[in-house]
Formats: sequence, C-alpha cells, structure tokens
Amino acid sequence: MAILTLTLFILASQFLNLCHGAGIAIYWGQNGDEGTLAAACATGNYEIINIAFLNVFGNGQTPELNLAGHCNPSIPGSCKSIGDDIKECQRHGIKVLLSLGGGIGKYSLSSQTDARQVANYLWDNFLGGTSNSRPFENAVLDGIDFNIELGSGDYYDILARTLNRCSTVLKKVYLSAAPQCPFPDAHLNNAINTGLFDYVRVQFYNNPPCQYTNGNTGNLVNSWNEWTTVNAGQVFLGLPAAPAAAGSGYIPPDVLKSQVLPNVRTSSKFGGVMLWSRFYDGGYSTAIKDSVNGGSSNGVHHESIGIAIILN
Repeated sequence: MAILTLTLFILASQFLNLCHGAGIAIYWGQNGDEGTLAAACATGNYEIINIAFLNVFGNGQTPELNLAGHCNPSIPGSCKSIGDDIKECQRHGIKVLLSLGGGIGKYSLSSQTDARQVANYLWDNFLGGTSNSRPFENAVLDGIDFNIELGSGDYYDILARTLNRCSTVLKKVYLSAAPQCPFPDAHLNNAINTGLFDYVRVQFYNNPPCQYTNGNTGNLVNSWNEWTTVNAGQVFLGLPAAPAAAGSGYIPPDVLKSQVLPNVRTSSKFGGVMLWSRFYDGGYSTAIKDSVNGGSSNGVHHESIGIAIILN
C-alpha cells in the first residue's frame, strides 16, 4: 500500500534575500490626497509600504489608528477598502507593515506587561490573530514598523521580542525600525540591540549633524557608516521625497545618485532607500529607482517556501 508522506520544509532562504537587490520603502496614510494604497503599489516603485500611524497605544489606552482622512477606523467597515488594497499589494510581492508612533500622538509603554498587551493587540487586530475590531478586516499585514519619536524608549525591546515570537515557519512577522540619525537613537536603541529587526530605516533628515546639508555629504556618510554596525538585517537610507516633506535634509535625485549612493551601497547591509512620504513623492522614487536597486528588474526581495510530497 502506498504511503503518502507529506514533508513540509521551509528553506532557510525564507527569511533571507534570494535576489540581492535593494529597493524603496515608503510611508503611506498621512494625507488623504495621496491616493489609494493600491495606486501606490501599482507604481511598481516600492518594495515595502508602511501604513502610518497607530499613534495612540500603551498605558492602558485603547489603541487608535490615524489615517488622516483615508477612512475612519472607529467606524466598522470604513477601512475595508484599505484591507482589499493590502491584499492586492501583497499579491504583487510588496510587503505592507503597520507603523507605530510618529511625531504626533499619545503613546508609550509603561511596563513589560504593557508591552506584551500591545503586542497581543497588534497580533489580534493587524497580524495573524482574530478580533471583531480588525480595521482592515481579514487582511494580514506583514509586520510592524517602530517609528518611535515621543516618550521614552522603555520596553520597546519587549514589544519586539513578543512580536518576534509570533513568527512561524509559514508566516514571518517582519520588524522594522525608523530611528533618527544621531547614533544611537534615543528611543529605539534597546529595541534595535535585540538583533531582531529585519530593517532599520534611519531618518537622515531634520537632524543637521548627520544629514546632507548645502552640498556636503560627509556628515551623512559618516553617520551611515555608524548605522551599518547595528545588528540588523538591512539598513535603509531614510530621506524626504521632496523639499517640503521635511524641514531639512532633502537630497536632489542627481546628487543622491552621483554622490551618496556610490558611498552607501558599498555596505553589505544596504537595503535601499526609505522615503517620507507617498504624498510628497511626485517622481522622486521614479528618478532614483534604478540607481537604488542596482539595475535589477525590480526591488522586490523574493522568498521561497518548499513543499515536498513523497510517495513510497
């Protein structure tokens, strides 16, 4: 009698990049005039999109999602179209993450228990868990981005560890951090030092000591070299997508391509460029895409899952 043996093996490369090529990550969600998430993904310019922001959480607060007019998360069903868009983006190999924090909000973690409760909320409402209050309904996000700019940095390492334990061989929970460029970051240093972050996307803007200023790339490159020492999968160069997107630190595309990327691409940790934000990206990503990804056909990192069926 034939015995059917089903062997499920997950290739080690599932969590590694099989096609080394850098890409572009971008933030979406903070301007109702930036177009839909599906339209952003349809450009073909982005490898990762961070939905911004969950900007109220911790300290026993009911978490709140702020999507600046795209939908009203407090009304059931209001954000269903975004859930549909998330799934459409994922079908095209684009990772979609939820970003925590931002420059405006009310958030902090008061204890290890608080951090674990927030992790459970994220799992149930945005990742692989279940809840009757999922804003994006049955869409399952690919991970969580830590864009922590307010409060203390306490217990974000516990949040990262708890979320990391939610990963399985079939579905990884990706972790991303968006620290400011002064090294080490005041809010995320302990979290990043866990070594659990797949992406560290450093904000090289609004920080004159470590950004591009008046034609000088030296401070940025020196800071970049410090950041590539962190224990993380990939490091991204975070930039404003237009002069109006930040108070300072904008790099014209031709300068980025000719004077900055040749220096930062030498690091094996170079993962690409992170842009703030989709609303301001009036052509910046298109102008730099080929230079960022080094000539590969696209910036998407491919992963593999193998299933072997053996008949005896």
